[in-house]
Amino acid sequence: MIDVEDLIALVRNYNPATDAALIKRAYSYGQRMHEGQFRRSGEPYFTHPVAVAAILTEQALDDATIVTALLHDTIEDTKSTYREVSDLFGSEIAELVDGVTKLTNLQLSSSEAKQAENFRKLLIAMSRDLRVILVKLADRLHNMRTIKSLPPEKQVRKARETMDIFAPLAGRMGMQQMREELEDLAFKVLNPEARASIIRRFVMLQRETGDVVHRITADIRLELEKAGIDADVYGRAKKPYSIWRKMQEKDLAFSRLSDIYGFRVITGSEADCYRVLGVIHQRWRAVPTRFKDYISQPKSNGYRSIHTTVSGRDGKRVEVQIRTRQMHEVAESGVAAHWSYRDGQRVHNPFAVDPAKWIANLTERFDAADDHSEFLENVKLEMYSDQVFCFTPKGDVVKLPKGATPLDYAYAIHTRIGNSCVSAKVDGLRVPLWTRLKNGQSVEIITAEGQRPQASWVDIAVTGRAKAAIRRSLREEDRSRFVKLGQELARVAFEHVGKKATDKALRTAARTMGIPDTTELLARLGSAEISAAKVVETIYPELANIHPAEEIDAKRPVVGLAAGQIYRRANCCQPVPGERIVGITYRGQGVIIHAIDCPALAEFEEQPERWVDLHWTEGRHPPVHTVSLNVTISNDAGVLGRICTLIGEQKANISDLHFVDRKPDFYRLLIEVDLRDVEHLHNVMTALEAESDVAQLERYRDLSRKP
Repeated sequence: MIDVEDLIALVRNYNPATDAALIKRAYSYGQRMHEGQFRRSGEPYFTHPVAVAAILTEQALDDATIVTALLHDTIEDTKSTYREVSDLFGSEIAELVDGVTKLTNLQLSSSEAKQAENFRKLLIAMSRDLRVILVKLADRLHNMRTIKSLPPEKQVRKARETMDIFAPLAGRMGMQQMREELEDLAFKVLNPEARASIIRRFVMLQRETGDVVHRITADIRLELEKAGIDADVYGRAKKPYSIWRKMQEKDLAFSRLSDIYGFRVITGSEADCYRVLGVIHQRWRAVPTRFKDYISQPKSNGYRSIHTTVSGRDGKRVEVQIRTRQMHEVAESGVAAHWSYRDGQRVHNPFAVDPAKWIANLTERFDAADDHSEFLENVKLEMYSDQVFCFTPKGDVVKLPKGATPLDYAYAIHTRIGNSCVSAKVDGLRVPLWTRLKNGQSVEIITAEGQRPQASWVDIAVTGRAKAAIRRSLREEDRSRFVKLGQELARVAFEHVGKKATDKALRTAARTMGIPDTTELLARLGSAEISAAKVVETIYPELANIHPAEEIDAKRPVVGLAAGQIYRRANCCQPVPGERIVGITYRGQGVIIHAIDCPALAEFEEQPERWVDLHWTEGRHPPVHTVSLNVTISNDAGVLGRICTLIGEQKANISDLHFVDRKPDFYRLLIEVDLRDVEHLHNVMTALEAESDVAQLERYRDLSRKP
């Protein structure tokens, strides 16, 4: 648990004028009120309010919000009262704590009529003071991070509520970073197999292609340097849930997704944003229809950025977002940017809109509505900006992704309706099947007996359900032709590598690729859904002719040391190849290598003569670089063995392991793993994160350890 001094230090990072005494009093009061209470994980309950407060410091929020986080469960779960909180901490904080308590008591996943009324109460509470919902969102985020300690049925209920209500609410308020994490944590509970599958595919992709993010980021930086533009460039792989949703909407296999990586360029001015856009379009080919200028046309929540998709290295599509630093603060924090502090003062961000206006308009517009279901649907129309809600002729609501067509609507009702669709009426007018539907429209599907899906429908449909049904129908119609063509393609591909496409070989390939049988494999080959080369590679991976590069001498892994100069890696940050590094000279110890972002370097800022410019030798390093991992696992039979096996499968060696904390349900342990480089570290951590019995995982860095 974070102690009070550390929490105050987090606040002082952005607000040196913080009222430390107030935070100390709130910390002490909350700890005393929650004394003797424990979470399901076995931890003292007060660890939760403290963690919520720490999450809110990341948004640079004011003292009142931080104190509210520390006290947010006192009125509900302890003998504390509203009057007592008001007497001790003032009416403002008491109102905020009471507001959070009322939100906590709303059963948002109850029946529709009750849910609508509670939605109304939630919006009214938000309109009174937005900080209430900021605390509630942080509260939900920490609960989702620690959800493994709950019973399975409660995990599913909380995760569904998070996916349906809190994640979209965070997104509608512009808090995209929080929305992404909430969605992914809920996804981990609701569909762990799909999430683990995507993570495993990421690991395989990185083995095949290397660190794509690092290479593309370096390419963009180089082009900007040539143009004399000062900007920061960041890249990352998209979250598993974001990838899965795109796979479902577009009915694409993981291997066919083109934009699983995203890149951001942060500039100093709006003019530089457009200069960066020009540089990127000159260097890489822009993808038509994938350009959006939210700087000239901002979103209603204040979001501003330029989005463009280009064909990068090896023809891979990558999305690039370009924005200024102030735009980036709003894009990351949304409503929180309206409250954030810097150097003890409220930050005036010209791009931060007041979301209270949106909430006030929403509650005013529907405050007099008597029909609960109508109110709920209208709220959802406002909140779920990435979805479309259409009505059947009977008045039932059909939920579709943004950009959906009447074909998607028809298949959402029933596959039979979709297959026999010939045209559609929208608001009483006949429209083409490729028409993009809008919120609130009434749609009627016209069918005809004997109608069959057309090949062109695949490009018209947007949803995975519609595309899958269309392709299935087309496959069944042309199955025999595709099977025959697939046999010929397989024969040629196998003969090309000196092998035969025997029945057993094809059965093995089908089983390995997760395809039901040989006939289905051949049909997919013939329809070009999979390539013959992929089938061959599945059975004979050695024919891919991949030879590992010669390893670098473990005795001289870095460049920049004097001849014979001794060195070693710092214990505090444990840098590995692939990370930026710097050396610090120590009398009698030679050079100690630190990661460039190691906090321990702060004490040497006034001693530039001790700094040594270093970088890792290019090439493949041996797995001799030890990194500590802080892992929390379920206390169940065989879990530790599976964790060790997973690490071994990544060709990493466990050099030490010891338990830090033992609880009835969980163990926390430090595992020291010998690794090659930062990519190897990423692969190990990704594989561990995919394991359902791993509750938490982080790289452990201990600044108390001497360099």
